[in-house]
Amino acid sequence: MRQTRTLAALAMIAVLTAPAPVVAAPARCHTGAKLVPTCGILWGVAPGAHTEQDSYRSLREFERKTGRYQVIHHAYHRGQRQLFPTPREAAISRENGHRRILLLNWRPEGVSWARIAQGDPGVDAFLDRLAVHIRQSYREPFFLAIHHEAENEVRARTGSGYTARDYAAMFRHVVQRLRARGATNVVTVLVHMAYVPHTTQSWFSQMYPGDDVVDWVGFDTYAYSDPGYGHGGFAELLNRRSASRPGWPGFYNWVRARHPNKPLMIAEWGVWFSRRNPGHQAAFYRDMGRQIGNFPRIKAMVHFETPRNYKGQNSSVDNTQAGLREYQRLGRLPIFQVSVS
Repeated sequence: MRQTRTLAALAMIAVLTAPAPVVAAPARCHTGAKLVPTCGILWGVAPGAHTEQDSYRSLREFERKTGRYQVIHHAYHRGQRQLFPTPREAAISRENGHRRILLLNWRPEGVSWARIAQGDPGVDAFLDRLAVHIRQSYREPFFLAIHHEAENEVRARTGSGYTARDYAAMFRHVVQRLRARGATNVVTVLVHMAYVPHTTQSWFSQMYPGDDVVDWVGFDTYAYSDPGYGHGGFAELLNRRSASRPGWPGFYNWVRARHPNKPLMIAEWGVWFSRRNPGHQAAFYRDMGRQIGNFPRIKAMVHFETPRNYKGQNSSVDNTQAGLREYQRLGRLPIFQVSVS
């Protein structure tokens, strides 16, 4: 058994030290305070999503096919058992020659937002263990998204435990408890769905926990290849609107006006492939390359790579050769060349 574990450890070391694909142009931009880049946009991926494939192997495969390493590695955690960053995630971020930033997504389970905000003993005990783990084993700054896309679970009824104000209070409690126990390298991200039926609710703005506990504002958004909802170019992706709610300015515009001092992260994005319109992915990537400079508030973009989500949708960038070539070109643009300080 000991020999098996030793061989596994050696195999892991070999994988982590293997050379990764690189971008030809050197990065002149780098990360600064709160991981905000001094210029340019952080480029990353959530690899192998909705699959059983090992996260590091998924990451390396994505880097191989796209021709560059990813500055952000996005991973997900649930519940109050597993501490993070895990040893695997730490190794990914510390790879020799290719330092990466972790974007870790944590969703509490089994306890309402209101109870967490009030100091649920079980959750507080987990947060205390987590803070010790971070303080002792992982001192690099990393992104932490706390219960992303929470508006999809808001129950507006007072006393439900899941109102918008309950979410804001829960977020504050988690951040303040971690910071108070020494996890000061955590860079917090408030991640919204940016779904118009939610963003236009009277309670939506009540979800904001406060500037002192939110370092970045993020949102998840996807383009659809078939005509209809979500079909269009890069500008439509960022400022999606609805004819039934004409007053909504689009999420990018809303953040720019509502939170003018917060960097903006696209925490998940992708283009859902369609066999009926297979050329849309390549066209979208080309349009994004032309448009990206028009949205200076964006400081990070993290692709969500899955061959099949729970709806059967596919966001893989290599569904067509033309699409893969355009995505590879995107990754080579100067604006996405940012190094980790």
